[in-house]
Amino acid sequence: MKIALLIPIILILAVMARVRLAPVDVDRWHVDPFTAPDPGMGGVADQSGQQSGFFAGSADHVAQDLAQIATATPRTKLIAQDGNRYTFQTRSRGWGFPDYTTFETRQTDDGVALAITARLRFGRKDFGVNAKRVALWLDQLTAADHMLAGQ
Repeated sequence: MKIALLIPIILILAVMARVRLAPVDVDRWHVDPFTAPDPGMGGVADQSGQQSGFFAGSADHVAQDLAQIATATPRTKLIAQDGNRYTFQTRSRGWGFPDYTTFETRQTDDGVALAITARLRFGRKDFGVNAKRVALWLDQLTAADHMLAGQ
């Protein structure tokens, strides 16, 4: 009887360890969000800054502000940075499932173009968690003083 109870507990702990201790392949996640493929149901790709609107200010300043916003998000850490491209890992509460969010800013004649892609590592669906996080970051960025040009 005790063994029948221990086996599921050991299996759950093994899955939790796999999720928590899996190594991060930075090259897989630190990709160009302007050209990254659609992450599907488990993520979000927001290239609206590239297609329909631009942020005011310099690309460096917008990237640094967004990086500060991301870093202030609970359970989020920077895993890679190259110029104005940043990639963050955010873990879910409890199980610690990792999601990866990459953004990049580029200076254009019209202002600062911004693209963001957020995707999950395990599973197929994130129940809107990535989209909510990206929307929160963009709301905070806009409130910080980076109103979209022309709006």
